[in-house]
Order: sequence, then structure tokens, then C-alpha cells
Amino acid sequence: MRISSTGAPTGFLARPIVILLGLASIVVAAAGIRAFRDTLGPTFLALVLVVTVHPLQVRLRRRGAPGWVGIIAVMATIYTILVGLVVALVASTARLITLLPDYGVQSDNLRNQAAQWLEGLGVQPEQASAMVSRLDLSELSGALQHLLSGLASAGSNLVFLVTLVFFLTIDGDSFSRRLDVAAGSRPLQVGALREFSLNTRRYVAVSSLFGLIVAAFDVFALHLLEIPLPLLWGLLSFITNYIPNIGFVVGLIPPALLGLLEGGVARMLWVVAVYSAINMIAQSFIQPKVVGNVVGLSATLTFLSLVFWAFVLGPLGALLAVPMTLLAK
Repeated sequence: MRISSTGAPTGFLARPIVILLGLASIVVAAAGIRAFRDTLGPTFLALVLVVTVHPLQVRLRRRGAPGWVGIIAVMATIYTILVGLVVALVASTARLITLLPDYGVQSDNLRNQAAQWLEGLGVQPEQASAMVSRLDLSELSGALQHLLSGLASAGSNLVFLVTLVFFLTIDGDSFSRRLDVAAGSRPLQVGALREFSLNTRRYVAVSSLFGLIVAAFDVFALHLLEIPLPLLWGLLSFITNYIPNIGFVVGLIPPALLGLLEGGVARMLWVVAVYSAINMIAQSFIQPKVVGNVVGLSATLTFLSLVFWAFVLGPLGALLAVPMTLLAK
């Protein structure tokens, strides 16, 4: 290193330039990931699933089970999780589509009440009728059918995900041994990878525990409020709990809509209030504190990671926000 006449070291880039180059690299990398998110999104999901379930393979190997037994056990567990996720999403959407036509009369009454309310506020009758005419269940059913067809068209990605899980599971055992060998020459890199695996499993465990608790309370509340299919919406609530901060909003929409159709605005507000209270306590106060202590991510960083990865990877990025941030970290 050489020292200039001003006393500053020469031969190195200035710190502001290094920061700018780092930010530019992040932008380029994010743009590249976004361009190939249809492939990279399922790849990251497969990685997270294999990392989460991998201890099962290690435990079986330590107990003397053949290697192929551990591979089959891990793949069976992951495939069961994937099937459960897909079935829950498809069943929730399809069941809501079949339920909506039964509420045609209630929908008409609600639209008439909304039109009268708007007229009471001084809106012209023609304008009020035009505004409430958009609140048609047939249009909502069409949107849900489009969503359901989109889930069905994702079959190619699902096949890719299943295949990738197969190969990652096979390589998992040998990869652990390679890390043990590499730990001698590259301890920091190996330690970082192992920390990512451990924190990912901790995050999934904490999210699963809180998801079960929240889903149980949601099912009990929906049963008391006489909302149809409370168990199905509880399952949807459990799945959306893996989406930080805003996941409960996605799980709230179907029961809130059914509450509106079943008992009017008052029951819908009860559903929203109960869901908000349960999830505000669990997801906004308790769970972020526990997650922060377990994996070292603050609530603010968790929310920003949700926004960033949802932008880069799409809807799947919202589900993988925390694990992807742990990997980047």
C-alpha cells in the first residue's frame, strides 16, 4: 500500500465508489433474478424445503438406516408438504367459487342497500347504480376461476420443482460431507452456509408453530360466527402465516366475504375484527420478536425483505422472503 502526499492510501478504490459499485451490483443481480424468476423461484423453494427437512435424513443415517431410506423419507415429507399446499389453495378457491352462486339474493340486497346509502350521501341515482353494479358476484367468480386456471397452468413449474427436490435430496448427504471437508480451508464460508440452514429451519419451525396457534383460534372464531367451512379457512390461514406481516390479509378475504353475504356488514366487521385481533397479537407483536431473537432479523428488515423479494420473485417471493434474506445475509 502506498501513501499519498495527503496521507491517504492509494491503490484502492475510495469508499463511496465501492458503495456505489455494490449498489449497482445489487440492482443488476436483482434484475437478473427477476428476469428468470419463473425458474429461480421454484429453485429457491426447493432449496428451502430440502434444507428444512434434511435433518430427518441425517438422523436416519446416524441410526444406521441405509442412505436410500433417508432419501425416500425426505422426498416423501417434502412431496406431502407440496401436495398439502396445492390442495389447500385449489380447494379454497374452488370451494369459494361453488359457494358464491348460492348468495345471489343476498348480493342483490347488499347492492340495493349500497345504492340507497350512496343516494343518501347525495350521489345521483344513476351514478349510484353504476357504481354498485360493479359489485357483482359473477365478476368475482370469473376472477376466481381465472386464478384457479392460473394455478392449474402452474403444473409445469410444479413438475420442475418436484424434479429438483429429487436431485437436491440425493445430493444432500454428499453435500454435507463436502462441507465437512471444506471447513478446514474455508471455515467462514462453511459456517455461513450452516448458519443459513440452521436459521431457515428455526424460522420454519417458529412460523409453523404460530401458524397452528393462529389457525386454531381462527377456526374457533369462524365457527362461533357461523361462517361456512371454518376448517378450510383455518388451513388457508395456516399457509398464509408463512407470508410475513401481510399474510393474514390474504387468508382473511374469503371468510370476510362469506361473512358479508351470510350476515351483512355487521358480521363481516366481526370477522375482520376477530382476525385482526388474533393476527395483530400473534404476527405483529409476538412472532416478530421471536423470529428476531431466533434468526437475527428485525421486524423492519422482515417487512422490507417481503417487499423486495415479492418484487423480484413475484408471489413466491413473499413466501420465501425471510429464507431468501437469510441466504443473502
